[in-house]
Amino acid sequence: MSQPTAAPNSASPPPQPPAPPAPPAPLEGGRLVLATFAVALATFMNVLDTSIANVAIPTISGNLGVSVDEGTWVITVFAAANAVAIPLTGWLTQRIGQVKLFVGAILSFTLASWLCGIAPTLPILLLARVFQGAVAGPLIPLSQAILLGSYPKEKSSTALALWAMTATVGPIAGPLLGGWITDSYSWSWIFYINIPVGLFAASVTWMIYRTRESPTRRPPIDVVGLGLLITWVASLQIMLDKGKDLDWFSSPVISILGLVALISFAFFLVWELTEEHPIVDLRLFGQRNFLGGTIAISIAYGVFFGNLVLLPQWMQEYLNYRSVDAGLVTAPLGVFAIILAPVLGRVLPRSDARVISTVAFVGFAIVFYMRSKYVIEIDTWHLVLPTLLQGIPMALFFVPLTAIILAGQPQHRIPAAAGLSNFVRVFCGAVGTSIAGTAWNNRTILHHARITEQASVDNPLFTQQIDTTQSLLRLNTQSAHALFDFTVNTQAAMMGLNDIFFVSAIIFVLIIPLIWITRPGKGGGGSDAAGAH
Repeated sequence: MSQPTAAPNSASPPPQPPAPPAPPAPLEGGRLVLATFAVALATFMNVLDTSIANVAIPTISGNLGVSVDEGTWVITVFAAANAVAIPLTGWLTQRIGQVKLFVGAILSFTLASWLCGIAPTLPILLLARVFQGAVAGPLIPLSQAILLGSYPKEKSSTALALWAMTATVGPIAGPLLGGWITDSYSWSWIFYINIPVGLFAASVTWMIYRTRESPTRRPPIDVVGLGLLITWVASLQIMLDKGKDLDWFSSPVISILGLVALISFAFFLVWELTEEHPIVDLRLFGQRNFLGGTIAISIAYGVFFGNLVLLPQWMQEYLNYRSVDAGLVTAPLGVFAIILAPVLGRVLPRSDARVISTVAFVGFAIVFYMRSKYVIEIDTWHLVLPTLLQGIPMALFFVPLTAIILAGQPQHRIPAAAGLSNFVRVFCGAVGTSIAGTAWNNRTILHHARITEQASVDNPLFTQQIDTTQSLLRLNTQSAHALFDFTVNTQAAMMGLNDIFFVSAIIFVLIIPLIWITRPGKGGGGSDAAGAH
């Protein structure tokens, strides 16, 4: 007689999935110093390229035989491609691993820099810049994740401060270095300098981190989500860049681009929120800290970067500054940023990150208000002073908001969270550049029209001005009118730029409430959670 089968023990616990492997122990001593330097150098190289071409645009445009407006695509296509690639970091990290992806991105960025340098025409240069922006996508979020994993949890604020120092100094050093290289050598060398830096950073990073690779798995590819992401970002960026040239929505091209961007973005939101394995994890926006911190840092960066592009362009076009001189005027931005960043790393754990971020935004508002008072006859010191003071809010800008955004994220989600927040920030930088350029152009046209309303032979004040100019400078009537038109153009551009600065100050004040919808971290700092493992 067969024995009855034993009944399963209903009280036994169900099998548990294997626990994720423990993260590697923090680095120590010289290895930590060298690793931090290498990772920071890769970050610096990437961030530097977001602004190093700013002051070189007139030179690049002239050498390649295109207009300055066309030349600005060198900046915007890099930012747009970078914005598309950044949110893929979390997905790529799962398939490749943090270390392999980071080192591969550095080497690819180095190759792309060489291709930019040898580009003989603008279309080839733009293709190389698209490639460069795309492969640079993982560098920023992975540099944050790798540094946080290299330091003890209680030192996470120090890691973020060191990262922020490179992230803030890069856009500052870019115009200075780009101007000096362009004037002294050739614009190609603003890209060639990345080659030795990239090779060194990749070699040292691989040497130290190759045994600290993150676990990998093979999640399915969200092809639809990726296609929708590329479609709406590319459509929106082209629409913003070409809008002013094609008279905006009076052009069928701009109307179609706007419609494509709107529809593809709507489908992108619906798809990513319902897809089991989304290419971009939009559910992160359900966290209060991630939502408020990401929107605040992105709008602020868009306003900051848009102005950072306009300032040297105005100095070169209307004040006759050389590229290197325009770079020197913007360089003092880094003085306080470098001095205060490490101090902030020690202060932040004992402070409320929201208070520090608020102080930074108020500082930005004050600086832009000071710039809104610029006049044509401005001297170099009054150009430098607001730039020097802006280094203070710059130092208080990235670290607290990054700590707020990453607060409470487990180690394995930091690449995805950092990637998505950096995507929004970088994309807003590209959009901010386009909007700032368009707004400046429109305000300049408006002020030019208002001034020239009085330029009529029936206006005795106008005719008296022309007669005085002719007599003092011994000019004929045609030359006197040409000089008047030049003066009007210069004044209108100055007034238009002042409008941009004033609105920028208002925006920084208006986005302060976004900071206060977030929760403070443990101990009121908000940063200790940023490095949670």
